Amino acid sequence: MRAVFGLVLIVGVALAGGAVYLAQDYIQQTQAELERERRATQEALANVKTISTVDVFVVNRALKYGERLTQEDVRSVEWPQDAIPEGTFSDAAVLFPEDAQGDRFVLRAMEKDEALLEVKITKPGEAAGLTSRLGKGMRAFAISVDVASGVSGFLRPGDSVDVYWTGSINAGGRAGEITRLIQTNIELIAVDQTTGSDVTGATIARTVTVAATPEQIAALAQARNTGRLSLALVGLADETVASAIEVDQRKLLGIKEVAPAPAPVQERICTVNTRRGGEIVKTQIPCTN
Repeated sequence: MRAVFGLVLIVGVALAGGAVYLAQDYIQQTQAELERERRATQEALANVKTISTVDVFVVNRALKYGERLTQEDVRSVEWPQDAIPEGTFSDAAVLFPEDAQGDRFVLRAMEKDEALLEVKITKPGEAAGLTSRLGKGMRAFAISVDVASGVSGFLRPGDSVDVYWTGSINAGGRAGEITRLIQTNIELIAVDQTTGSDVTGATIARTVTVAATPEQIAALAQARNTGRLSLALVGLADETVASAIEVDQRKLLGIKEVAPAPAPVQERICTVNTRRGGEIVKTQIPCTN
């Protein structure tokens, strides 16, 4: 009996020792795995670049042209410092100054959460009229259009157009009707009475207003009073510089000018007069220099 008890005791001690050994091995493996994960996390954090942010004001809702901008329409969000658009606002005192002589108004349509830019709103107290769309040294000039000359109603404020003149000339040995490109990349700032760019659908306009220099306006006024003006819409990403273009009926039909036939050369006749009594007789002789 004592022998059996001793055997059981020895087996129990052996099992307990084996369990302790296995437990220690598992704990060591777990600690090693945790140490590897900790080092991997530290290395990953060391490789992560810290992104600096700046507070920038964005709009809380969609805004249309002409709407009054209030403090409830904007909020401040964190924006990556190296990706801030030009002309943003980061200080409420600059956006809504206390000594402002009036409100700000929206010049261009904006969607919700879009960054608020200086070019899209007026200055405090400035009306959202046509004068706010004119740059320094520029003037507004209206051009009458119809379905054909107005690009079938697809013109929008902010688009750029080329202006063609069609009229008759009679100068410099030329006569007839021609079409000539007279101005390129002229910006539209209004279509009829609409100055905002958030126009949906095609509208048949009767007039468009362009922004141009005084010299360009003088050329447009002269062209309007002496012929017909047509507009051609310029592509959004088109940076082509248009050269001088002129088309008349001969060029349109591919008719080449024929050189005039040389004038016939009259044969030179030389004579000598001889008096015979009371009569003068003409006698033909060879011509000499």
